[in-house]
Amino acid sequence: METTDVKELVRARYGAIAAGAVSDCCAPVASCCGATPAPVADSKSLRMGYSAEELAAVPDGANLGLGCGNPQAIAALKPGEVVVDLGSGAGFDCFLAAKQVGSAGRAIGVDMTHEMLNKARANAVAIGAENVEFRPGEIEHLPIADNTADVIISNCVINLAPDKAQVFREAFRVLRAGGRLAISDVVNTAPLSADLASDHGLICGCVSGAAPVELIEGWLADAGFADIRVTVKPESREMIASWAPGLGIEDHVVSAMIEAIKPAA
Repeated sequence: METTDVKELVRARYGAIAAGAVSDCCAPVASCCGATPAPVADSKSLRMGYSAEELAAVPDGANLGLGCGNPQAIAALKPGEVVVDLGSGAGFDCFLAAKQVGSAGRAIGVDMTHEMLNKARANAVAIGAENVEFRPGEIEHLPIADNTADVIISNCVINLAPDKAQVFREAFRVLRAGGRLAISDVVNTAPLSADLASDHGLICGCVSGAAPVELIEGWLADAGFADIRVTVKPESREMIASWAPGLGIEDHVVSAMIEAIKPAA
């Protein structure tokens, strides 16, 4: 598919979720019969590695049950840091990050879906979060100045970008020297059949766009990153199988934690 077609599919899909469509994690199947109940979204997030305390710390409506892991677990955020969230959705990870960096720090969410941005901004107003902001933009072309962020996080979004190498180049540009990536995403472990690879639902559903670990490591190195670590999580296969039952996608895609450092020199 053409890059613009992929982006429009993704924008329409996640815009519908923000407007109230039922979603199953990053699953390709969604029906627009109402919002995902909060207990269901929380249950999914607990399976991804979030704690009950983290779920209780965000405003109602911020957690949509999307994602494939918990980047907060590897981000090691500190007070005063600036955090950028790629594909921030309704603000879930941004709000968690904002609490960790405190009033001296800042969390910036970037999303290309206006419905998600509106939802995130409303959530921020509802809790008076003054150290959080949400900006419209594509993660291949971040609306953020050079050398701004101490940490970049993302949860199951980079796989949706047609040009992942450009995403990592942008992340490198935006990070300060010594800054770090803390990303949860899916990786491809076995080639998809032609039918699965071209399925529009699986393209939007965090399956068809997953890249092999070797490619991700190469893109990160080419962008300039060091200390690159891609940690595959085989235990995530059960969760991924539930995204599209019966299709066997868990034999092709698995969740992983992606870490890297922008060299200080």
